[in-house]
Amino acid sequence: MNDQNSQPADADISDRKDDHIELTAKEEVEARGKTTLLEEVEFFHDSLPELSLDDVDLSCDVFGQTLSAPLLISGMTGGAERARRINMDLAKVAQKLGIAFGVGSQRALMDDPDLVDTYRVREVAPDIVLLGNIGGVQVAESEPSEIGELVDMIDADALAVHLNPGQELMQPEGDRDFRGCVDGIAALVETLDVPIVVKETGCGLAPPALEKLRSTGVEWVGTSGAGGTTWIGVETLRTPAEERSVGDIFWDWGVPTAACIGFAHRRGFNVIGSGGLRSGYDAARALAMGAKMAGMALPWLRAAYNEGYEAALDFGHTTVDALKTACVLTGSKTIDDLREAPTRIGPTLKDWLQRDPLVQT
Repeated sequence: MNDQNSQPADADISDRKDDHIELTAKEEVEARGKTTLLEEVEFFHDSLPELSLDDVDLSCDVFGQTLSAPLLISGMTGGAERARRINMDLAKVAQKLGIAFGVGSQRALMDDPDLVDTYRVREVAPDIVLLGNIGGVQVAESEPSEIGELVDMIDADALAVHLNPGQELMQPEGDRDFRGCVDGIAALVETLDVPIVVKETGCGLAPPALEKLRSTGVEWVGTSGAGGTTWIGVETLRTPAEERSVGDIFWDWGVPTAACIGFAHRRGFNVIGSGGLRSGYDAARALAMGAKMAGMALPWLRAAYNEGYEAALDFGHTTVDALKTACVLTGSKTIDDLREAPTRIGPTLKDWLQRDPLVQT
């Protein structure tokens, strides 16, 4: 492998993780001119729901376990000391609410296993559905057994494989060679005994990638579409101002979240709808588009980083309450009912969905 694509030193990875936490918690890192298009998913209001708020049941089964609500605190961080507190606080929130939680990329553990405590959360969250996390490039470069060790190190229930070529291309120290990821993912599906979730990181899983993933045996995908946090933008902010021109050009690159959910649902994937979701109402819209779970990252990170556990828990309660409210206002007693609730799709989202090659053929 050439020097440009070589593994960074352990200290560099930890420093980068610190940069990521600081920037996403404090700076403007969201899309500038693109939305998730979830605002174009509108429910028909039911003035006669014949339903009590207490009757609403948000529970669902995921990876053989029951969640109290179809929500995921998406993987964000790890590999740095301050990441440990954030992961512990958010895992405690997930335990309290009965929802799922994912750690950030475990790439740092491949070089320095001593960093495992920045990812381990079972001591405070023994019952949660926990997702590990590793990059597609690392999957391509490693044996499945090496990746399996990362799952075992944190006692994860599933493994998220994140795809982030847009982000990597903006990192001076980032990867430049993305060959072998499809075969590597297929090998993981065949070898590991936990579910594999393939997710994007803010640019969206659109038809080209989804078609390739169908051949790997993957059943779960996380859309992480455009319209929310842009990791191209985060890496651009890490770059000296005089070198940011390419990053500024591609700041809003990607396919909107709502369209990605539709694309993946059509292809029969179990979908984690993510990318720019900011409320329980957004979660309801994602579920209506066909998602099995709704994933959020930035609001949780900012609450935990800036104010701590109690603020993150408050955001969680508000999110659950908003999702329940959407159920009552659509006459939906369960999440399955909500997925079948009548909706109107706006023109821009409809155009995206109609341009799917699966529809045109």
